[in-house]
Amino acid sequence: MWEHSNSLSAEEQKELAKRITSFLSQYTYLSESYIIEFFTEDLWHKLPLSWQSVLQHLSYPQVAELLLLDAGHGHRRYSCVWPLSLLAFRATAHSLAFPRSSWRSQTCASLAKPEEFRENLNQSSLLAHAFRKHVKPKKQHEIHELGTLVKQLCERTECNQVVDVGSGQGHLTRYLSFGLGLSVTAIEADPTLVATATKFDGQLLCALEKERRKKQKCSSEPPPTETCPRHVTGWVDPKASWEVFIQQLGIDHAESFTPCKKRLRCPAGTPEAGRDMVLTGLHACGDLSPTLLRHFVKCPHIRAITSVACCYMKLTTKEEPAPPGVLEPPDTSQSHPDILVRDFGYPMSMHVQGLPGHQLSYKAREAACHAMEDYVERLHEESALLRTHCYRAALEVFITDSRPDLRRAGIQTVKKAHLLTFNEYARLGLARLGLPPSLPLDEGRLEAMLAQQGRVVVFFSLALLLAPVVETLVLLDRIIYLQENGDPRAAYAGLWIIKFRLIVPSPTGVHSQLIPLFDPNFSPRNFVLVAQKTPE
Repeated sequence: MWEHSNSLSAEEQKELAKRITSFLSQYTYLSESYIIEFFTEDLWHKLPLSWQSVLQHLSYPQVAELLLLDAGHGHRRYSCVWPLSLLAFRATAHSLAFPRSSWRSQTCASLAKPEEFRENLNQSSLLAHAFRKHVKPKKQHEIHELGTLVKQLCERTECNQVVDVGSGQGHLTRYLSFGLGLSVTAIEADPTLVATATKFDGQLLCALEKERRKKQKCSSEPPPTETCPRHVTGWVDPKASWEVFIQQLGIDHAESFTPCKKRLRCPAGTPEAGRDMVLTGLHACGDLSPTLLRHFVKCPHIRAITSVACCYMKLTTKEEPAPPGVLEPPDTSQSHPDILVRDFGYPMSMHVQGLPGHQLSYKAREAACHAMEDYVERLHEESALLRTHCYRAALEVFITDSRPDLRRAGIQTVKKAHLLTFNEYARLGLARLGLPPSLPLDEGRLEAMLAQQGRVVVFFSLALLLAPVVETLVLLDRIIYLQENGDPRAAYAGLWIIKFRLIVPSPTGVHSQLIPLFDPNFSPRNFVLVAQKTPE
């Protein structure tokens, strides 16, 4: 599974971050534009005239082939000569972004589910049936891949204790514990999800016992007991110290809700001083991922970490310390005196903080969460789903004409909008804003806007091309932070890496790498940041 390949030195990482910030700062009119304002802000005419002339007549498959797919995809055929500035934009965007897959010759035909789903589209062949129950195919793929990686990391660090942060309904937790034999403590802020997780634990244990009984009918030996994961209800506060985090792991031991709980053998005690552990977080939202990295750096008991991030728009920044949709944790300052001043979710590293133009707007970070591969598939298929952005942009015109104060109002997703006429879509959307469904809609004006659907798709694709670059900068900032904050007492370790180049270990004693662990066609946030402290 592991193989050596090219890598980036610490200085090359810093140089890459510098190049990315310089590049992104030139195209903020793309990265910070809201596609719903395509008409109200006349976004098309913000593009260079030379770009407009060659892009406006592209078919949807051509948009995919000539813009979004990189040069390794195959031979490109142009109907006219493209301006050098557009070619340079596309080439630079592709070259600055970390490769999201090791399969560089992808074709449209390969945009299918991973090999494990070839026999059954909803059941991974790599997981036993007991671990697939209640779990969607995407999550099945993720928990198998990440669970296998965590197990390998535990073997490398000779550490059997795992802490799963933001564990949700406990799907990864159960696989690590029951499937891979690790001692797992799971922490989740939502008590309803914790209750569900313990309920599913009991169901899984019952299923495993039934399987054993079938196999042991002729055996007089008693069935072995299982090590049940510990579930903790708690909010991991970004303001709190690692000592507070360790204390949290010992509270609110969750009980099993099933008749099989007499078979559950929970780990004795909690992570204690001197007891090493591995942290993992599968799609830890917003500031939770940076918080775990800071705990990894500062806590002597955390030997390694695997971090799969998501929801970059919910990261706190100096410019936006309270992003929309982010809830503040309960006030813990009275019960925990070790509350610190909050460090922002981005940037984490001193190097990126010092780069001109390093700032990333909410919109740029939100766009970095989009699924590039999914949109490419829509373009190849010329899907009717592509009309939804044009619908929303046209509706924005009528909303702002009537109520300017409702600019950029969120109407959420209108179910099956692509199957509706615009008038049907508008009626549903206006109702969600409390507006009368009979706003004056000038039919001629409306037709002129809907006729520009191709331009809307092109502009969105140009902005989407920057999404992997923004994600690369966010993740690269975290890698550089780890380099800046390694333990100088630790020894240098050799590189261990999967599939192809990414990150080289640091002589400071923390070596890390970025792995495109999941199939990006199946799981858009597919990078896992792996870091390990090297023992002295």
